Amino acid sequence: MHYLAIRAALHIASVFGVYLSAAMLIPAAVDLYFGNDDWRVFAFSALFSGGLAIGLSLATQGRAPAITSRFGFLVVNLLWLTGCAVGSVPFLAASVELSLADAFFESVSGITATGATVIIGLDNMPPGILLWRSILQWIGGLGVIALGLFVLPFLNVGGVSYFRIESSDIEDRPFDRFSTFAISLVGIYAALTLACTVAYTFAGMRIFDALNHALTTIATAGFSTHDSSMGYYRDNAAILWIGTVFMFISALPFSILILFTLRGRLDALRDPQIRVFAGYVVAFVLAVAIYLRIAHERPFLDALTHSAFNMVSIISTAGYASDDYAQWGAFATAAAFVAMFLGGCSGSTTGGIKAYRFLILFKLLSNGLRRFVYPNTVVTVRYGDRPVEDDMQRAVVLYMSAFLVIWAFLFLALAATGLDFVTAVSAALTGLTNVGPGLGPIVGPAGTFAPLPDLAKWIMALAMLMGRLEILAVLVIFTPVFWER
Repeated sequence: MHYLAIRAALHIASVFGVYLSAAMLIPAAVDLYFGNDDWRVFAFSALFSGGLAIGLSLATQGRAPAITSRFGFLVVNLLWLTGCAVGSVPFLAASVELSLADAFFESVSGITATGATVIIGLDNMPPGILLWRSILQWIGGLGVIALGLFVLPFLNVGGVSYFRIESSDIEDRPFDRFSTFAISLVGIYAALTLACTVAYTFAGMRIFDALNHALTTIATAGFSTHDSSMGYYRDNAAILWIGTVFMFISALPFSILILFTLRGRLDALRDPQIRVFAGYVVAFVLAVAIYLRIAHERPFLDALTHSAFNMVSIISTAGYASDDYAQWGAFATAAAFVAMFLGGCSGSTTGGIKAYRFLILFKLLSNGLRRFVYPNTVVTVRYGDRPVEDDMQRAVVLYMSAFLVIWAFLFLALAATGLDFVTAVSAALTGLTNVGPGLGPIVGPAGTFAPLPDLAKWIMALAMLMGRLEILAVLVIFTPVFWER
């Protein structure tokens, strides 16, 4: 790769670092308002990281290189690494006294909108730290949408972009300019956050808690202001249903939400991946609710409330928990484990494999079985009423293959650090799918990742980054051909 491309990528990443450093002034102001001394930590962190970022941006100014897929891969990886590094600075300097591994883990979990945490004592934590965790996830969630809608489709890694959903004719597009669409995207994202904040407040949350939970609900990220997560509100059905609804909405394609909200396009809701996503959400919610009613004799409404909240949280990779579902029995635990694979829709804030990939894989399998019977038949793989391009089919198969291989590798690596089977296999999965909590007493919904050895935390940080960047976008930079000039 030409040095001009590397310099330009570093420049873009450093500019993002400046913006993220400026965001530290928000929790600084909150700590100052509440009289907490950690405001100095955030002010210093903003000055330190911002100064370094500004210096790097000035040193790397120059002529922009040609926009290629290799340049795109490099920029994406550098942006996320920059976000994780800059985001960890306040954790290192704050009164919570985190190690380097813990601070980086928490930052990675935040910026990748995963929701796994190593911090204990959230109920008594300084407000600035709580808000910084939520801000990281909110920014990360917005970045995830942009990644799925624009970047990954451009790089042929996957993702169903806005421009692939719409007709190729410019006249049929509701927004002719990218800037108009981007502004609409941020507007919808912010409006949902505000609506969620208001809803949580009216349902009984304190305003500060409502804001933090809204930031992480819309990001389907899962950081909470309480050690018991949403279990703190387990007896407040209204809060749990509000969370369920907004997590479900945030797992839908934001391009579709824009078409529906701003242009009244009801036909946009017929997107095939929405039907697949809604189908497996309903199936898992009802199955677990019925199981809780029969096996544990819980009132059906209570069973449905907690089943809906926890299953939607897992499937949307939000990472919240209203109860320790690992204690619900074998079937519920198995359902939670399978749900960790699923994810929401492309172009949403969710992680996981995502609904459109399952749809395309099913079509590929169906067509492959048909050709066993009729070897000479030619069947087109279709997404709704449109054919799926060969590049998209290849990207889906490559992703699934890479997912299984990397999951196995991460599982073995975590097991080598001394973790038991359940902890290692579920931690590897939850990191790669950005779900948050895993299974077992250590990393399960009632635990934290704090007891993990430092090496395991670094491995988990890598897993979360790879999962957020859809695996292939990370693997490609480790190939020798990528760095050839």
